[in-house]
Amino acid sequence: MGISKLQKSSLAKTPLDLAREVLLIEAREVEALAQRLDDSFTRAVELILQCRGRVVVSGMGKSGHIGSKIAATLASTGTPAFFMHPAEASHGDLGMITGGDVMIALSNSGENDELLAILPLLKRMGAKLISLTGNHKSTLALQSDVHLDTHVTQEACPLGLSPTASTTAMLALGDALAVAALEQRGFSREDFALSHPGGHLGRKLLVHVRDVMRIGGAIPQVPPTASLPEGLLEMSRKGLGMTAVVDDHGKAIGVFTDGDLRRAFEKGIDIAATLMQDVMHKDPLNIAPEKLAVDAVELMEERKVTALLVVDNQGALVGALNMHDLLVAKVV
Repeated sequence: MGISKLQKSSLAKTPLDLAREVLLIEAREVEALAQRLDDSFTRAVELILQCRGRVVVSGMGKSGHIGSKIAATLASTGTPAFFMHPAEASHGDLGMITGGDVMIALSNSGENDELLAILPLLKRMGAKLISLTGNHKSTLALQSDVHLDTHVTQEACPLGLSPTASTTAMLALGDALAVAALEQRGFSREDFALSHPGGHLGRKLLVHVRDVMRIGGAIPQVPPTASLPEGLLEMSRKGLGMTAVVDDHGKAIGVFTDGDLRRAFEKGIDIAATLMQDVMHKDPLNIAPEKLAVDAVELMEERKVTALLVVDNQGALVGALNMHDLLVAKVV
C-alpha cells in the first residue's frame, strides 16, 4: 500500500512541528470564523434568550461530543440546557422536547440522517432550530430558523479526514453563544457560584466568615485585668496563636498574639506581674461575620496576620478564625 505525498511530508516533521501546525491551523480557522460572524449570530442569541423551555443540543459522532460540552457550558452560565443524542431521539427521547424549547443541531455536513429524521417532529411541535454546519446549502441549514456557518478551509489532520479544525470552530462558536447569552442575561459571578457550589469559585463566593469562624467556648478571650500567664494559658487552650481582650460588655478592646509575646520578652517584662491590658494591642484587626471568607483571606494577607477577631456592628466579639480554618474550608 503506497504512501501519499501528504503523508510523507507529515512523516518528515517532528511531533513538535506537527503540534504547532495543528494549533496554528485551528487558530486561523477560528479567527476566520470570528471575522465572518453576522446578524445570524445575534438572532441565534435572541432565540436562546427568548426560549421558554430549555436549549437542547444535539449532534452525532465528534459533533455530538462538542455538543455535549456546549450544553454543559450553557447550563453552567445561566441557560438551562441538556444534550440529546439524535439516534436516541427517534426512539423516545423526543418526549423530552417541548414546543417552548430551542434545539442547537451540530453537523459539519449538514446532512446527518439522524438529525434530519427528527426535523419534521421539531417543526410540528413548534420548537425553534439553530444549526451549526459547514455547509450553508445543506438540508439542515436550510431547514433551520437560524443557521451559523462553521465551515473551515482546512482540517488540522494531515489526511484532511479527521474532524479537527471543524470541531474546534463549532466548540468556539458554542462558547461564543453561551458567553453572549450570559452577558445579555446579566449573569453574575454570584449566579455562577450558585451552580458551582462544589468548585473553588463557588466556595470563594458562597462561604462567609460566619460559616467558618470559631464560636462560643472555642473563642480565646480574657478580661483586660487578667494576668499575662492567664492570657497565655487561654491562648494555649484555644490554639489560635492569639487571644482577644474583652471588656465587661463583651466588646473586643484588644488582642494579644504570639508576636506580642515575643516583643514582651524582648523588653524584659515581669511576666507574673503583667496584666493583659498592659501588653495587648489596642483597636484589634477584625472582620464582620457577614463578610465573605475570601475577604478574610485578603485582609490577613494584606496585614500579614494569621488570625482575625470577628465582631458584630456594635463591636461585640462573636467569633475568631485563623488561616488554618480557611484552609480547611478550602477557601484558600
